Amino acid sequence: MSKTSLNPETLFNSLQYGFSQIVVAQGHRTVYFSGQVAWDENQNIVGENDLRAQVWQSFRNVETAVSTAGATLSDIVALHIYIVQSWMDQTAPVSEGLKEFFPENPPAATWIGVYGLARPEFLIEIEGTAVTD
Repeated sequence: MSKTSLNPETLFNSLQYGFSQIVVAQGHRTVYFSGQVAWDENQNIVGENDLRAQVWQSFRNVETAVSTAGATLSDIVALHIYIVQSWMDQTAPVSEGLKEFFPENPPAATWIGVYGLARPEFLIEIEGTAVTD
């Protein structure tokens, strides 16, 4: 897969937050993965009331989801990150997670503040798209 991240100087510096403004991808296969939350494989919440722990578990689940489909984190071109509104002023762990899991050519990302997620203990949910050859 060919992927190019674009961050023109005429848009704000999104790299400081761990994502690219634009991603151009060319490949033969597209992988869409459902929103991943901080549940482990037994549906136990990881990091109840702890955004940092939930970010890390959610990104680990993203990695599992895309690898199951034969892709890697570097194949991800776009993310939608849903964050419970009451935590939107404490999103540094989201930036840190993006930088950790996507150290080079990060995907495009949209952060969306929501009233709530499927379960009250969920603070974040991450869904996205990957493109592979």
